[in-house]
Amino acid sequence: MTPPLARDLIPALLAALVDLPVVVLTGMRQTGKSTLLTSTKSLSGRRYATLDDFAQLEAARADPEGFLAGDEPLTIDEVQRAPELLVAVKRAVDRDRRPGRFLLSGSANLSLLKGVSESLAGRAVYLTLRPFSLRELRRRTDDIAFLPAFFAEPRLPRGTATPLRPEDVLAGGLPPVALGQVRDRALWFRGFVQTYLERDVRDLAQVADLAAFRRFLQLAALRTGQVLNASELGRDAQQSATTASRWLGLMETSFTVMRLPPFLGNRASRLIKAPKLYAGDAGLAAHLAGVDDLALSAEEPLRGPLFETYVAHSLGAVLEAHWPGARLGFWNIQGRHEVDFVVESGRDCLAIEVKAASRWTERDLAGLRAFLERTPRCRAAVLAYNGEQAVRLGDKLWAVPLSTLLG
Repeated sequence: MTPPLARDLIPALLAALVDLPVVVLTGMRQTGKSTLLTSTKSLSGRRYATLDDFAQLEAARADPEGFLAGDEPLTIDEVQRAPELLVAVKRAVDRDRRPGRFLLSGSANLSLLKGVSESLAGRAVYLTLRPFSLRELRRRTDDIAFLPAFFAEPRLPRGTATPLRPEDVLAGGLPPVALGQVRDRALWFRGFVQTYLERDVRDLAQVADLAAFRRFLQLAALRTGQVLNASELGRDAQQSATTASRWLGLMETSFTVMRLPPFLGNRASRLIKAPKLYAGDAGLAAHLAGVDDLALSAEEPLRGPLFETYVAHSLGAVLEAHWPGARLGFWNIQGRHEVDFVVESGRDCLAIEVKAASRWTERDLAGLRAFLERTPRCRAAVLAYNGEQAVRLGDKLWAVPLSTLLG
């Protein structure tokens, strides 16, 4: 059997177990959490329980304290299926705060679930396993991550980069599809969506009309990479603003979408303050939006947003594993200039504009130049384009291949 691909997050996970009594690993369904927990050698000495197993789920619900009993460190997978277990974890940790006692994993963001974050406040650290990043898929996890190194010392990287293929974006980062383990990508994604609707949505919230929720999910995918207008989304889905807000929260809790906050670090007028919406995986977004060809000849209007979505989840994976103190946002002056991503670290920042094509024009640099003018503490502005060579374009301004940026 071929060993699983190395995940960038493993060193951060192991380090967290040394420091805190509870470590929570969350992420979208099928990102590989269970594989990581069961195949990582450094975790093999822990007792492992999965609440996907009906008998263990019933045992956890019937006697939470007894389920946790024992001196050996315990890993519990799919813990969101028994929320009552988290109260018992809190009590156990209050009695004994030894580091690494509990490693909890689930397909829901426990820090967003009502009551859960309060139960584990001060006792847990939360880590997110995102879909496979480009670094992981290209087996480059032993390399120094480009982005934090470039932030520390901006300079031209050596060598020639391999461009990102449209097929890479359509596959996304969910392991079965990204690793080519399925023959029919569309069929697999249909099954994924059905499982998500019938299991995760019903487990996390009372959604009476799953067909309407599916439509809402598709409309959200069509807006990936856009500034979020929740009222407009709800109106198009024929749902009230209250329902739209609740469903967006549910999708965010299950990592189907993420909301990227705006960067408000300068005083430019007419700054957009609404978040930007991204699907949790580019391949899933393409499936939901009905996109199956991203070649330039196809003239697909979602080509740019889907490439940007792929960059968003790969950037998120790099920051989570190698630069946890950094914050990711975007910048937009309504009707004038925008920058796709802004990475903040301390008082400084770095701006990134994504270009799906292998060439660029001066117009593509306008947003980056405007951001540099208004943000003296910006260390570098990067046009991330789908080419092969990195080029310096001016003071603090660079063109860097997408695959280099995500490496």
